[in-house]
Amino acid sequence: MEKKIKAVLFDMDGVLIDAKDWHYEALNKALRLFGMEISRYDHLTTFDGLPTKVKLEMLSKRYYLPHELHQFINDVKQSYTAELVYQRCHPMFHHEYALSKLKQEGYRIAVCSNSIRKTIELMMDRSGLSPYIDLIVSNEDVTKAKPDPEMYQTAIKKFGLNPDECIVVEDNPNGIQAGKASGASVLEVSTVYDVNYENIKRKIEECEND
Repeated sequence: MEKKIKAVLFDMDGVLIDAKDWHYEALNKALRLFGMEISRYDHLTTFDGLPTKVKLEMLSKRYYLPHELHQFINDVKQSYTAELVYQRCHPMFHHEYALSKLKQEGYRIAVCSNSIRKTIELMMDRSGLSPYIDLIVSNEDVTKAKPDPEMYQTAIKKFGLNPDECIVVEDNPNGIQAGKASGASVLEVSTVYDVNYENIKRKIEECEND
């Protein structure tokens, strides 16, 4: 029997990299230069998983942050993020094992993240996952970031597949919404530790036995 599922599309932050706090810390460090801060509650309920540009737009509406500062804050935030990645990002065995096994079994692997490409590539290198990845879709490759499904639709199209041949692995409401809207099956995870070979294979088998 031919495999129905042919590709696994991963979100990055909170799925392959435990980096949610890094983005939160880096953005707050940049915002503090202007006497602003995002609370932990707001981060978890409102801002989690959104691109920095969108977060800054929301802050402008809410706290009248001048638009002229957006680019500067964004640039400073990216350099703070890179610092944190170098300090804290390291390989996790269960991820390397899962991705290497999936690749060995012939599945295509993509990372679809609301981060910029440079950050994704840096994190994938530092975590030892780059050799297993066939495709990266960043927020620079689409017009609409998640929760819009464009990112996942782009990956599915580039692989030349149908949505029902793909599984999306996601952890936050924006990403889960994007995955479902793309037509793919979604494996919802709570932490980076749920992203392991057993859980992914179980989801693949579930889809193939439907």
